[in-house]
Amino acid sequence: MSQTPGTDGAPATGRMAIGIAADHGGYELKELLVGRLREAGHAVTDFGDPLSLPGDDYPDFVVPMARAVAAGAVERGIAICASGVGACVAANKVAGVRACLIHESYSAHQGVEDDDMNIICLGGQVIGRALAWELVDGFLAARFSGEARHRRRLGKVAALEEKG
Repeated sequence: MSQTPGTDGAPATGRMAIGIAADHGGYELKELLVGRLREAGHAVTDFGDPLSLPGDDYPDFVVPMARAVAAGAVERGIAICASGVGACVAANKVAGVRACLIHESYSAHQGVEDDDMNIICLGGQVIGRALAWELVDGFLAARFSGEARHRRRLGKVAALEEKG
């Protein structure tokens, strides 16, 4: 079971190496979250977009971040586009990534606890700043349960990746 996030807005667990990426649709939320994560003591690697450019494409930023998560260069990732859908689709094309579009608190921690979710995808134009931080905080505070039934299910998902 995950820990409850601290009431002061800081994550309830230890510090992590976090990757974050966004296109123009998630740029403002990314900038806010980068600051909050660093204030909370996390090591943050910002995979971009470095500017809010209307012609950019989310895969150009999300895929390198997802590869870093899959390789273990960062522990968890945050992918943001306008709705979160495109970022989620792109991230899940990388083997070893378990990315989910999250817009409510329960799934932010449950996705980690049961499904070992390693990237949270957010819609920068569809959720507010306070909710976004609550979701990220719950995601980072959660730990995979390691229960046999969850490992069995993840093994089946991994087998799909191997088949291509």
